Formats: sequence, C-alpha cells, structure tokens
Amino acid sequence: MPPSRRCAVSWPRSCATARSLLPHERSALSARLTPVTWLRWLAPLGLGVLVLLAWEVAVRLTGIPVFVLPAPSRILMAGLESAPLLLSSAGYTLRLTLTAFLAAVAGGVLIAVLFTGSRLIEAALYPYAVVLQVTPVVAIAPLVLIWVGVDNASTAVVLLAWIVAFFPVLSNMTLGLRAVDPGLRALFRLYGGSRWQELWRLRLPAALPYLLSAMKVSAGLSLVGVVVAEFVAGSGTSPGLAWRIIEAGNRLQTPRMFAALLLLAAIGIGLFAVLAWLERRLLARWHDSAR
Repeated sequence: MPPSRRCAVSWPRSCATARSLLPHERSALSARLTPVTWLRWLAPLGLGVLVLLAWEVAVRLTGIPVFVLPAPSRILMAGLESAPLLLSSAGYTLRLTLTAFLAAVAGGVLIAVLFTGSRLIEAALYPYAVVLQVTPVVAIAPLVLIWVGVDNASTAVVLLAWIVAFFPVLSNMTLGLRAVDPGLRALFRLYGGSRWQELWRLRLPAALPYLLSAMKVSAGLSLVGVVVAEFVAGSGTSPGLAWRIIEAGNRLQTPRMFAALLLLAAIGIGLFAVLAWLERRLLARWHDSAR
C-alpha cells in the first residue's frame, strides 16, 4: 500500500496534522529542536560569562583603581544602588528614541512613496536628504538647540535623532517600492488596477522586507542620535542616560558610568530583538528571507 494510502487509513489525525503544517512551519519547528539552535544561544552567553570572569579576576589581581576600570561586581553594586535614578533616565531616553524612530519610519515611508510616484520630486528632494545624512549630527546639534530653544531640549533631541535615523528607511523603502517584478505590474494594469491599488496591493507588500530591514538599522540609529544629542545638550537640560554618564564621569563614578552604558546597550538590543521578531512574524509565511 502506498505511504499516502497507509497514512489516510492508519493515521488520519497525525497525517492531517502533518499536512496542515506548511513547509516553513515544519522547518521552523525542526530548527527549534536541533542542537544548533541551542548552540546559537549558549555560545554567546558562555563567552560573555568567561569575559566577565576574566575581567573580575584581572581587576582584583592587578589592583586597577576603581575609577579607571571597575570590576563587574562593583558595576552591579553601583547599578543596584542607583537603580531608581538610572531606570527613570532609561525610560526618558527610550521614550525619545521611540518617538524619533516612529517619526523616521513615517517620514521615510511617506517620502519614498512620493519619490516612487514622481521622479521630479525625487530629483528635487533626494540631494537634501543625502546632505542631512552625511552631515555629522554633532556639528548641527548646537544650531538645532539654538533654533528650538534650550527650554525645549527634548524636542531638539528628537529632531536630531530623526535626522540620523530616517535616511535608511527612505533609501531602503524607495528601493523596495521599485523592486516590483515588471511582469506583475503589467498584469496588474491589464486587469485595470489603479495607481493607488498598485501601490497598496503590489508595491507596499513587495517593499515590506526592505522596510523591516531598514527599521532594525533605524532603531539603533535613533538611540545613537538621542544619546549624541543629549551629550551635546548637556548641562542637566536632559534627564536621559547620556546626562547620567556625563554626571558620573565628572564625579569619577566609573561604576555608575558602566551601569548606564549597560542600560543603553540593553535598550538597543531590546529594540533590535523586537523588530527582528516582528520581521519573522510578518514575513515567515511568504518571504524566503525569514525562513
């Protein structure tokens, strides 16, 4: 009896379950169960533990001053002692980062759609987008602070972070909107699809992988832009983590500086992880890049 016939006769439930799983779902399930998956998680964790142990031992044996290089245990103690203050500052920095990131995504997508619809608009605006991208944010931060006003430091920080973060979204989204198969576009027009329908049902889905990839880059750049802008603002005008680092550095509180740096790294890793998860969820059923 053929295997498919035996399946239908002997194991209808199990076969129905197996058949209900799409190929990418079966591959994802098997990937989660392989030792390679565990190794991907355990290898970086194990390396991190070894580095921390070596760091702790080296500092204790060599007697390096705390204000030069504190041991991980001292950093942990400083972080716990300053937890309320640091967490409050981390929340402030995260809020500005998310605001700048969402504005960068919205602005990048909107301008990319305009570029796709009109070559004239692209020719007029794209050079200025490049100028904003290549100009160091540190150089224009004092001007932005003067124009916006020191009393509105948070607005200036968001604007500077937006300048840093929006170009990857604009560039990738423009590329994605134009990466549509010409045959599909011709077929769409053959069936009488309007330009709006072509944009909504064809171009935007085709550009989604490009957008999600750009969002992972833009999120990190938003955080970098916020931190750099907070450094430039300084003088206690921003209660974010960058100011806590400056404050701790001026007081030679190096363990607290490291604790704030670790919180910044945790924010960046968290943003990347969330966007990577979102990318897999949205693309796993139909795009090869997420399989």
